[in-house]
Amino acid sequence: MKPTILVTGGAGYIGSHTCKALREADCLPVAYDNLIYGHKEAVQWGPLEWGDILDEARLEQIFQAYQPEAVIHFAAFAYVGESVTDPGKYYRNNVAGTINLLESMRRHGCRGIIFSSTCAVFGEPKMMPIDETAVQNPINPYGRSKLMVERILRDYDEAYGVRHIVLRYFNAAGAEPGGGIGEKHVPETHLIPLVIDAALGKRDKVEIFGTDYATADGTAIRDYIHVTDLADAHVKALKKLRRDDTSDHFNLGTGIGTSVRQIIQRVEAISRNTVPVRERQKRPGDPPELVADPCKALQYLDWRPRFSDLETIVETAFRWHESGEFRVT
Repeated sequence: MKPTILVTGGAGYIGSHTCKALREADCLPVAYDNLIYGHKEAVQWGPLEWGDILDEARLEQIFQAYQPEAVIHFAAFAYVGESVTDPGKYYRNNVAGTINLLESMRRHGCRGIIFSSTCAVFGEPKMMPIDETAVQNPINPYGRSKLMVERILRDYDEAYGVRHIVLRYFNAAGAEPGGGIGEKHVPETHLIPLVIDAALGKRDKVEIFGTDYATADGTAIRDYIHVTDLADAHVKALKKLRRDDTSDHFNLGTGIGTSVRQIIQRVEAISRNTVPVRERQKRPGDPPELVADPCKALQYLDWRPRFSDLETIVETAFRWHESGEFRVT
């Protein structure tokens, strides 16, 4: 019998890719999603159950019906700017909702959770690349909400024996290589989809925020990791949790930084179109560089990124956005 894994936010970008990876690993992923930002068409590898992590009664129904072995927890609001203007929304959903989920897990004897965290918990780090020992000092409510959950997970481990693995992503990017699922956010705030849309004529330009950073071409540098590699890391983390029964945390990136201009150049090369740009001033709180040190994940998760070279990331993303449709592969 296949082990059942509850995937909160399983109709979202990273969640849907992880459901595919779980099915390929002979698990049954149950996607639990309120479909505010997720897409029901992206759920193709197991059942979709509509629900909200703030709804304790609905969570109770799901745990009673499926008795999941473990939870992979993606469900969260994740717009940094919105978190500044409406922090209550973020603390209520991301923090209180996670407590609801953990309490449901406790009641049903589900003692393993993989948590979707973020490099935003580090704020503006002083050293590059960023390893797991870096000081955590988030500069916005989104990052603070994720850090709060990380600390809550430690308390639940110590008090109740609920084991966790925290995965801190850098910049998720790309699309499923077969083209069936990809990145679709409304509104879209991620750089690569914005650049691709400009190349395809779906928007009139892409904005570059900051051209005078102390970087090789003056634009900000980020660590882009393919969403399929992120999904694989979740499956590897689940295996580690089963095997070792101990909590841990990992930074997920490639250790390679890519600038905004390099992204634009790669999209132009693949699309064979010029990307119109508008140069703007730096945004407050945007660090010049954010790059992961992935050594711990490479060593202890037995994980290797396979699709995270820039060409593959942009190529798969471009093909997805060119079609713009979810389909079964």
